[in-house]
Amino acid sequence: MIKYKLICKNCDLLFDSWFATSKEYENLKNKKLLSCHVCNSKKIEKTLMAPKLLKINDNNKNSNEFIRLNRINKKLKEYKKFIENNFEYVGENFAYEARTIHYNKKKRKKGIYGTASKEEVKELREEGIDAETIPWVEDKNN
Repeated sequence: MIKYKLICKNCDLLFDSWFATSKEYENLKNKKLLSCHVCNSKKIEKTLMAPKLLKINDNNKNSNEFIRLNRINKKLKEYKKFIENNFEYVGENFAYEARTIHYNKKKRKKGIYGTASKEEVKELREEGIDAETIPWVEDKNN
């Protein structure tokens, strides 16, 4: 589900509406099925939206959202450490090395990790090569 803040270009009414996907919003708009509930105009547009950001301060350090964020961050750092300790880093050559292993049946003592574009990862998957994208959290000890 996605929530958009919409505006009626006829009467300037601001209102929120939920959609299953962003594509659903576009389909309804293209079919002129969106209308203002005050003036009935079909001139409905999305407004500029900002993501919800969590400000870290003393007031919310014990909030559920902050605790959840810390748990996720900790788990990502654990994954990173595991990968660094158990896989070989191949840098920007990840797609090439993955194909070499897959097609040449090249054996390695360790699996590999590195960087690849979204398009490269998509192509690897289409070729039947297992590749995953993992958020890489940098260690910041401030």
